[in-house]
Amino acid sequence: MEQTEQTEQTEQTANPEQAQAWNGYEGHHWARNQDRWDAVNAGFTEPLLTAAALVGGDRVLDVGCGAGATTRQAARRVGEGHALGLDLSGPMLERARALARREGLGNVAFTQGDAQVHRFEPGTYDVAISRFGVMFFGDPVAAFTNIAGALRPGGRAAFVCAAEAEGSEWLQAVAGLRDILPIGGFGEPGGPGMFSLADPERTRGILAAAGYVRLGVRHVEAYGVWGRDADEAAAFLLGSGPGHHLLAQVGPADQERARRTLTDLLRPYERDGALRLRSTAWLVTAERPR
Repeated sequence: MEQTEQTEQTEQTANPEQAQAWNGYEGHHWARNQDRWDAVNAGFTEPLLTAAALVGGDRVLDVGCGAGATTRQAARRVGEGHALGLDLSGPMLERARALARREGLGNVAFTQGDAQVHRFEPGTYDVAISRFGVMFFGDPVAAFTNIAGALRPGGRAAFVCAAEAEGSEWLQAVAGLRDILPIGGFGEPGGPGMFSLADPERTRGILAAAGYVRLGVRHVEAYGVWGRDADEAAAFLLGSGPGHHLLAQVGPADQERARRTLTDLLRPYERDGALRLRSTAWLVTAERPR
């Protein structure tokens, strides 16, 4: 029954390219490397959950939950409440469910679906959260409107999205491969993909058009662990979905050149047995009108 529901909701996606990516190489890579991606993004979790102001009994919707790290942490905070993680990626949701079972969490569930068109029961949730899961909508106004409808009147939303590429050290390292890989307009605010909400004024406009009030946008930064050393971090970055895609467009010689160059660019960040890189983001809060 559960698998039937997941398949049906995936077919209803408004973002077929994203559904294909997150159920293909990208999603499997994230699922296999869940611990490492959580080490990269963990520094943004506490600011996100603090901004969401979770209290016991809250019903939480985690949009683009991935392997469910933020969903599970939210579930622990709300006690007798409940947390639902929603994501396009079947592979990551399998991982999320397995981890929730291992941790004995009975107040958490995961559903496969596209938040832009998913049929939420109106007014179900007290708060919606997301850690880097809301940047990929084909129609962000429609998506945030749909999410607002899932919130009760006065319900809260808090999410973290990518800020300017210049502030994130891993993005600057990747940008250093422009002469080798076809990076193009990588990192431009407002473009499709992870930088779609990098312009805070555009984000305010989207949320206002979707009916939210009491908008807040705050710049935050955190350090993430990308590997034990530069060699491991470079291999991880180039093995991720975007890196894998870029490498596939050049020949073996340029692939090896890109690996060597990225390793050299990352070498200065090695310290105390780990490679840590600073990332920047916008922490956005909003409410559904009462």
